[in-house]
Amino acid sequence: MMTDGMVEPRDHPTNQGTGDDDTRDQVRFLTCGSVDDGKSTLPGRLLYETGTVYDDQVDAARAESKAYGTQGEAVDLALLVDGLQAEREQGITIDVAYRYFSTPRRRFIAADTPGHEHYTRNMATGASNSEVAVILIDARKGVLTQTRRHSYIVSLFGLRHVILAVNKMDLVGYDAETFAAIETEYRDFARTIGLNSVHCVPVSALTGANVFAPSTEMDWYRGPTLMHLLETIEVAEDATTRPFRFPVQWVNRPHQDFRGFAGTIVSGTVSLAESLIAVPSGRQSRVRRILGPSGDLETARAGQAVSLVLEDEIDVSRGDILAPVDAPVSVTDQFAAHMIWMDDKPMLPERTYGIRFATQSAVAQVTDLTHRVDVNTLEKEAAKTLAMNEVGYCKIAVDRDFAFDSFKDNPGTGAFILIDRMSHATVGAGVIDFSLRRADNLSWHDMKIDKAVRAADNGQKPTMLWFTGLSGAGKSTIADRLEQKLHERGRRTYLLDGDNVRLGLNKDLGFTDQDRVENIRRVAEVAKLMLDAGLITLVSFISPFRAERDMARALVEDDEFFEIFVDTPLEVCEARDPKGLYKKARAGTLKNFTGIDSDYEEPENPEIRLEGGAQSVEAMVDRIIDHLERAGRI
Repeated sequence: MMTDGMVEPRDHPTNQGTGDDDTRDQVRFLTCGSVDDGKSTLPGRLLYETGTVYDDQVDAARAESKAYGTQGEAVDLALLVDGLQAEREQGITIDVAYRYFSTPRRRFIAADTPGHEHYTRNMATGASNSEVAVILIDARKGVLTQTRRHSYIVSLFGLRHVILAVNKMDLVGYDAETFAAIETEYRDFARTIGLNSVHCVPVSALTGANVFAPSTEMDWYRGPTLMHLLETIEVAEDATTRPFRFPVQWVNRPHQDFRGFAGTIVSGTVSLAESLIAVPSGRQSRVRRILGPSGDLETARAGQAVSLVLEDEIDVSRGDILAPVDAPVSVTDQFAAHMIWMDDKPMLPERTYGIRFATQSAVAQVTDLTHRVDVNTLEKEAAKTLAMNEVGYCKIAVDRDFAFDSFKDNPGTGAFILIDRMSHATVGAGVIDFSLRRADNLSWHDMKIDKAVRAADNGQKPTMLWFTGLSGAGKSTIADRLEQKLHERGRRTYLLDGDNVRLGLNKDLGFTDQDRVENIRRVAEVAKLMLDAGLITLVSFISPFRAERDMARALVEDDEFFEIFVDTPLEVCEARDPKGLYKKARAGTLKNFTGIDSDYEEPENPEIRLEGGAQSVEAMVDRIIDHLERAGRI
């Protein structure tokens, strides 16, 4: 035990071995809350009291406490958890720290998550892998915004049980009224977000009061200790009670006589001879073999990594989901979802992102942000975008059919993450609410007169020439002259110019980042239709963001898209200033102007790079024509 924050030597650690023959059940929980609420001290206390840390680790923490600790000469137990140098120097948790310990009754995996608002995304990661949330509150500060935000995320990710640990009771004189006021306020908030199983405990992680043993200073509290709750709380519904779901991670084919599908069962059970359906293909077969790490099995259950061998050679690939024939997963390409945004850059509707659910990967767009949620009041606010750590309800479209369950029915196949396609960083995480039925009622209608027929009539190969560069770079001038020369050759073309389109189709859009994204999305779709008409289509737009130019490229065949970067220096563009826009931007009367107060992301690998300002228009046009001839497009 601890006395006044000092660690006494331990003679008999209570931690037990966790070998393969260990029959104790396992609980995954996270600790979360606001900065300095004691989220690292509490896991440190749990590790120390269960004998999970050795004496030399305690000695090392005692030595480091002098440099990084917050307890004077006493050992700072938070140092047993905060492993990053930056965490120790700043006294905050940055990354998610997973720690393993056990008691005679249960085994535990504790996720110590950050409290700082900037690292809320890391807290969400911990919540997505937990069954119980231990939310800490500093008794001196009460319920804070970050407390509400973390609680909302806990609710969002479907955690059924919350232990509210009102910490640092020693600093408020173990006052019962302080605890009661915090408990009442939190329970009122928890009910509004659907957290109905909340257990409130007054504790001091520093002194150990009510963590393992009842506190004599708080004899007014008659409830269980924190550890007793963790040992006895009934965790979320066993995944084996849900329908069988097996996302295929890898097709295992070491030789021509064996073809197995490897992965981890996320829910349910499977047995030999059971009939399964592969989604989204809809092909059916029966289970011939179930192979585990130690050999053949007759049955397998949620959590086991196995390879399934089917009786028939049906087409199954990575990302497909095997499910019972009588309980298949759903298929959609559009859905509604709750989402938390995790990136410094805001979420922009219609921008393309990578999306991952289970083992499936695709390309997605947030087509509509229905509302943003104020985590303090839970009011639904109108919004066009989400900033970092904000939560919203949105509609998402995916570029192909994928298999899913709603999150409330099956968390293992109902959650997703969004990924930046350039940096590959995770920018958003969410849970699927339901499929948008309109996706089931629409399909592309193949016409008898198609792009190939129109192209043959025109005697040319449909091509999209995408001109990008700063305002005043010369894009429209070059595109206009190129179209004239193509017309002289008898080519059939159409030129989509930025200003011309904004005067009509896109006149409802401004120049914010989200409006720029929508501007390019619409133009790209129009240009795609013109390619379908068999035309050589010239698109002249600043199109400042790589993501949207990549989106336009992805709409057409690989050999149909040519990105032409008119690389004219900013000073040259500004000296030209044909519309007087740079002058207005410098004066502050024109906001969100590319190159001045809005970013331009240069192409990394354009098909053609033109040195605007260093070559004549005729020379640059001739370069484009030469490139198209060598590529066999004209």
